[in-house]
Amino acid sequence: MRIGRSLAGGLVSLSLVATQALAADPEVLYRGATVIDVATGKALPDMAILTRGEVIETVGPASKLTAPPGARVVNVVGLYAAPGLVNSHEHLATPPNRPFAEAMMRRDLYGGVTTVRDMADDLRALADLARASRVGEIPGPDIYYAALMAGPEFFKDPRTHAATQGAVAGQTPWMQAVTETTDMPLAVARAQGTGATAIKVYADLPGDLVAKITAEAHRQGMLVWASPAEVLGAGVDSVSHVCMLAYQASDAMPRAYHNRAPVDEARFHAGDNPVVQRLFDEIRDRGAILDATLWVYDEMATEHAAHPDGPAPYCSAALAERLANQAWRAGDLIVAGTDGFSPRTDPWPALDDELVLLQDKAGMKPADVLRAATLTGAMVVGRQKEIGTIEPGKLADLAFVRENPLQDVRAFRTVVLTVKRGKEYWRRDFPPVSAQEMNGEE
Repeated sequence: MRIGRSLAGGLVSLSLVATQALAADPEVLYRGATVIDVATGKALPDMAILTRGEVIETVGPASKLTAPPGARVVNVVGLYAAPGLVNSHEHLATPPNRPFAEAMMRRDLYGGVTTVRDMADDLRALADLARASRVGEIPGPDIYYAALMAGPEFFKDPRTHAATQGAVAGQTPWMQAVTETTDMPLAVARAQGTGATAIKVYADLPGDLVAKITAEAHRQGMLVWASPAEVLGAGVDSVSHVCMLAYQASDAMPRAYHNRAPVDEARFHAGDNPVVQRLFDEIRDRGAILDATLWVYDEMATEHAAHPDGPAPYCSAALAERLANQAWRAGDLIVAGTDGFSPRTDPWPALDDELVLLQDKAGMKPADVLRAATLTGAMVVGRQKEIGTIEPGKLADLAFVRENPLQDVRAFRTVVLTVKRGKEYWRRDFPPVSAQEMNGEE
């Protein structure tokens, strides 16, 4: 028998404590739903899901799976059970604004989003948000986030100063300026010390330096998430913003991503561009993941229509949608990310709009969109063994909806219940986002 010492100084049996903790975990049987198998795109009717604490214990036909003694039974007849959704591109802390971030996280969760990939922010604030959500202090998705590395020139960008207040942009563990003389093992270790899952490589970095960052990050067990397409050869794990790829077919790449000239869209009028096709083929062949972010291009188009005297978007929503369709036809793994938030008055998270854009505008089949927002979303944060499908041993992250998402992904605007790590969040209890929260007021 293993023996340990309690905080009070007494000896306890660790195996006994573990057994008692397991026995204390509540069991819940969700009975009667149609379970969506996102791996195969099939709907399995009249199923039951037995959870114990945070984990799915058993999945099977409702007629054969009975509730264990003491288990609570939840009637979900007539509903569809999908894995909890993953928004693969958010920014919850640039600049840090706790009331706003908590409101966005709450709306995500009550809308079926149980996991978020945050693509680099002020990690001092973000780490606390991630902890608070993880332990259930606040309602929100689990957060997996990146520490950012870029060339020194990028840290003139005001966003980097907003995310490093009280410190020097480019000289913090979560936002580091990198050059050929950087001690790469130390730089990656500093980034990992923030609790980050990945390194985000961004602007003003040559491909050979990105390759060094990537090799060292992988050696230390971190993922690498990137925006510029020219770094694919460096072995990065994912690439964000589908319209960034369009620059590869242009005469020149933009030097700085916060000062972009519009893409030459004439290069795409004749149909699939062969230069970009080669990039999509390379993404597929390397097993990398494409974070299309159609929502942000749609939002830029909407903003420009409202303010036509302002700067034009660097890429039209229509081109972004065509490129996403080309990537899908090429067999690329695509995730669903927004890079932004829906207005306060919208009761549903922006991810719902991203799913509809992928389906209606990019032409993806509903089953493929759903996979992008679940299993592939789990893959992009390296958690496919824990989330992304409904199966025994994985986290009890579930979204129960009234309509069939395999027919139309608008079904996620009919969420009835979200289960995150075994805890229930009924849609009827959702507190709408207030104007005070949107303005960052307590």
